[in-house]
Amino acid sequence: MAGDVNRGFRIRPMTDFDLPAVMELERTMFPDDAWSEDMMCSELAEPTRHYFVACRGEVGGEGEGPVVAYAGLRAVAPHGDVQTIAVDRAWWGRGIATALVTTMLSEAYSRAVNEVDLEVRADNLRARELYRRFGFADVGIKRGYYRDGVDAIVMRCSAPAAAIAATGGGEPGEALEFGDPADTAGDDEENA
Repeated sequence: MAGDVNRGFRIRPMTDFDLPAVMELERTMFPDDAWSEDMMCSELAEPTRHYFVACRGEVGGEGEGPVVAYAGLRAVAPHGDVQTIAVDRAWWGRGIATALVTTMLSEAYSRAVNEVDLEVRADNLRARELYRRFGFADVGIKRGYYRDGVDAIVMRCSAPAAAIAATGGGEPGEALEFGDPADTAGDDEENA
């Protein structure tokens, strides 16, 4: 699934060509927990993985701007896992995270996944609220999951299609983006 995020943005499947920009964003957003380029390449090579990028640029216009966000889903029916999601801080508040979650849940549904899990930092209240809007509920805790010792909250969405229908894909004006816990938004990388 690819499409408009809102005026001036587009979500599309990630390609190898996107790796340098994604890795730069990965290291910026998650300096303590960043994936290596080899890990990201391995993810892209797996047929059960589905990664997306949000790029700046007019849909149908000439060219495409820089990658400003990315997200990944592992889908092995009937179960899926959000692997990671990140939005460049400069592009917060534009509905990009909401659109990426919508895209991943749509992808999950299209692959007969009826349950999607993720891990989110316990101190990332904004991301947790975004996921709750999509029907994710807390189902567990992984103590000291992140390198800095912060716990991960395990969340599950048991009906991806219903979550998208109930939220209308979320409200772009209410988009809650991800970043550094020191910024009160918290970071959100669900390394599985």
